[in-house]
Amino acid sequence: MKITLLLAISIIALPVASSTVNAAEPLMFQSVMRDLGKHMQTVTGAIAHEDWDLVAKTAPLIAEHPQPPLTERMRIMSFIGSNMDKFKEFDTQTHEGAHEMEHAAIARNGVQVINAFQKVQTSCLQCHQAFRAPFVEHFYGNKPAAEGK
Repeated sequence: MKITLLLAISIIALPVASSTVNAAEPLMFQSVMRDLGKHMQTVTGAIAHEDWDLVAKTAPLIAEHPQPPLTERMRIMSFIGSNMDKFKEFDTQTHEGAHEMEHAAIARNGVQVINAFQKVQTSCLQCHQAFRAPFVEHFYGNKPAAEGK
């Protein structure tokens, strides 16, 4: 729930402060997303090696990631507008899935870790598909790079 609220607040708050943000001045939200991507990659490798301790250590970094400053969250929330509930739901799913992944890793239950990881990955993908392109275009004035590059 905290992640969804953060993402929702972050995306909506961006337009309130300024609609002329350029790539030279990235939002803190961009850094949060980059760190989440790195943590997801860490978990992927840890799952492949059955390193449940590393999964348990990394999952809370996904579930309880930092929030951008309030002014930035307000801009993002303004941008997301009526889609805020959808945005929050994706964040909630990510938060809950990451905590499930942590608990499964502590229990050394690989199948449950993978199932929880799938929940997190799916919520991330759905959020990106719904919000990434318009977000990048609005706040950075360009279309996001093709996925997978």
